[in-house]
Amino acid sequence: MVLARFKDLVVDAVDPAVLGAFWKAAARLEWVPLPEGEGKLTGSTPRHTIWINRVPEPKTVKHRVHLDVYARSIAALEELGAERVEEFPDWTVMRDVEGGEFCAFLREEPPRDGLHALVVDSADPRAQADWWAGVYGAEAVHHREDGWSTIEGVPDMPVRTFDFVRVPEPKTVKNRVHWDVYGDVDDLAAAGARVLRDRDEEISWTVMADPEGNEFCVFASDA
Repeated sequence: MVLARFKDLVVDAVDPAVLGAFWKAAARLEWVPLPEGEGKLTGSTPRHTIWINRVPEPKTVKHRVHLDVYARSIAALEELGAERVEEFPDWTVMRDVEGGEFCAFLREEPPRDGLHALVVDSADPRAQADWWAGVYGAEAVHHREDGWSTIEGVPDMPVRTFDFVRVPEPKTVKNRVHWDVYGDVDDLAAAGARVLRDRDEEISWTVMADPEGNEFCVFASDA
């Protein structure tokens, strides 16, 4: 049973216009300014939308949820204002213009769509991947030798893979990157999610948390 469908991504920012301009170039998307200095990135489908929301608090800890992107070179990302953090054989860990971590995968001819993966730090990657695979009606693949799990082919998701990697540190603050879904709050709660904030006069969605506390927003079905 499919409990939810992917809707879009949301990124917190102190200065949405600055962060939006960076991700427009880094992920090869379009920037659409909105009132009060906020905005959204759009791509080839509605599911490629990334909302950039203004928040008062700056980044204080490593992003527990981050994006992986395709790029032609690390130097090109550095010219946009990114900072190199650590290099691995297949990817480079970097920070964007507000200090948010992301990983760059180099390709001579990157896809038109620059997004590669959505990655979530986890205490138990296998359990997290199984839970979200159940929510989306997809299948999780577990890489025992490396201790990480992934979900491929989530309907409407604008990334190739939805990955969960093991980290030793617990979650301590609200994630600055989260995703929205269409679904039923009661069904998700019965599956193990918990409500953080119900719909009210200010918001028309419900804020929930998955079994490891990662925030996501639930909207009524668009069907």
